Amino acid sequence: MNAREINWTALVIVVVLFVVVAVMGFLAARWRRSTNVEGLHSLDEWGLGGRGFGTWITWFLLGGDLYTAYTFVAVPAAMWATGAVTGFFAVPYTIVLYPIIFIIMSRLWSVSHRHGYVTSADFVGGRYGSRWLSLAVAVTGIVATMPYIALQLVGIKAVLTVLGLGSSDNVLLTDLPLILAFVVLAAYTYTSGLRAPAMIAVVKDLLIYLAVIVAVIYLPIKFGGWDSIFSSAQAKLGAVNQATGKPAGVFVPGAANYSAYWSLALGSAMALFMYPHSVTAVLASKARNTIRRNAAILPLYSLMLGFLALLGFVAIKAGTKPIDLDGSVNPQLVVPQLFLDHFPAWFAGIALAAIAIGALVPAAIMSIAAANMFTRNIYRDFIRPDVDPKTEAKVSKIVSLVVKVGALVFVIAMDQSAAINMQLLGGIWILQTFPAVVAGLYTRWFDRWALLAGWAVGIIFGTVSAYNVVNPVTKAHFGGSVAPIPGTDFSVYIAVSAFALNLIVAAVLTLVLRALKVSTGEDLTRSTDYAADETDPKVVQIEKTQHFTQPGGPSPVA
Repeated sequence: MNAREINWTALVIVVVLFVVVAVMGFLAARWRRSTNVEGLHSLDEWGLGGRGFGTWITWFLLGGDLYTAYTFVAVPAAMWATGAVTGFFAVPYTIVLYPIIFIIMSRLWSVSHRHGYVTSADFVGGRYGSRWLSLAVAVTGIVATMPYIALQLVGIKAVLTVLGLGSSDNVLLTDLPLILAFVVLAAYTYTSGLRAPAMIAVVKDLLIYLAVIVAVIYLPIKFGGWDSIFSSAQAKLGAVNQATGKPAGVFVPGAANYSAYWSLALGSAMALFMYPHSVTAVLASKARNTIRRNAAILPLYSLMLGFLALLGFVAIKAGTKPIDLDGSVNPQLVVPQLFLDHFPAWFAGIALAAIAIGALVPAAIMSIAAANMFTRNIYRDFIRPDVDPKTEAKVSKIVSLVVKVGALVFVIAMDQSAAINMQLLGGIWILQTFPAVVAGLYTRWFDRWALLAGWAVGIIFGTVSAYNVVNPVTKAHFGGSVAPIPGTDFSVYIAVSAFALNLIVAAVLTLVLRALKVSTGEDLTRSTDYAADETDPKVVQIEKTQHFTQPGGPSPVA
């Protein structure tokens, strides 16, 4: 039986902090609730927190949403295992991301504010008059989000493993704490909706900042400074891997890695705010300028992420051994093990609690966002077009529970690599919704059927390309996210190649369909909608011919 000794001090601190945030999650049901609203009986109230979060709450919510437990575990793990190309690209990509938020998301907020849109698929349906294109965006968002939720569980599991809760022989002992954590998460999400992760995000982010700042000051001093740390990392990553005959990783990307590095950064930046949970956090804010102010101050998280990534190199110098319950090396355990090995147990408990809580916040937001998409863009558009707001909220609550259970089963029943592979595919798939969503915020030139065809081609090409990447060590398919552009030796992020093909197909077919004079569908939005601010009423009904919809009202598309 392969079991670890339980670190009781760290475990007690993790449990206490978890209980604190769980209580906060239940209390959040009455936090910032409008006095004229009885209960969270609409998607505006349950799924978007009343659309009333200010600059700082939105900052913590977006930070908790985008910088997940898996980010804190996976980025330094990638730096430890293979170096900068697969690890440090996350830092420039988050920097590239903020101009996208500033320009694009403020427009999406405005048009959604005017029309009561809850999801990006709502907007696509109203913009193009196509429930099929809306359905494509919704299904992509839901499917891409599911493995993302599962990976939050991977983060919690890493914490539980290093704490000593589990063994390779006792499945119940290993999985029971994880199940209990997600039962509590499901309960307070059902009760409080988006308000729960918004409140908890404040605690989570403060704990993460504390742990990272202390670590990047204390650990380099302990291990002889950054020069010594970088030298150790360079030596490890430059050593030849016997299985592949190539260096184990990349310390500083060379010319051969430039295309992979920049395309990973750019493609990831473009994809992140296509995810439903990112859009949900944006639409929950109370003003257009709240989004823009957040784009200006969110780079503080990128600074923190850069320091966190370097902890992967610190772990190399420290000789950290991330050994899983089955005796294999698991890079995901590097950061939790590093804290447990080199800090007092009480401080390690705080750091590990920050990672665990860092899973609860995004998992809650993701499940809410996926549920909102199902309710609005599948249940309402295709099953019950006349559904009332209270029923919408009830359906969304139930679906959010189903989504969490699905993610839990996925992690417990399947190998961890399956969740990672699915997340790889999720990033490729979600970028294929970019033309429909972002182009629609600026122009109505693209044809709805051309966009749907481009989406389908991008999804198929991206999936096949990812499948054809074979891991050189395990020989398994879905072995990476970078592949040569067909017919060339120029390797880029697969999502970017698929996106380019998607865009070409959409543009060419649009010209063809325009020439054939195919109906373009009704656009329910107006040019003034894209600059509306909080001073405008949430839903504007100026003329009956506009067919503006109320939150929870009938589907905007036929």
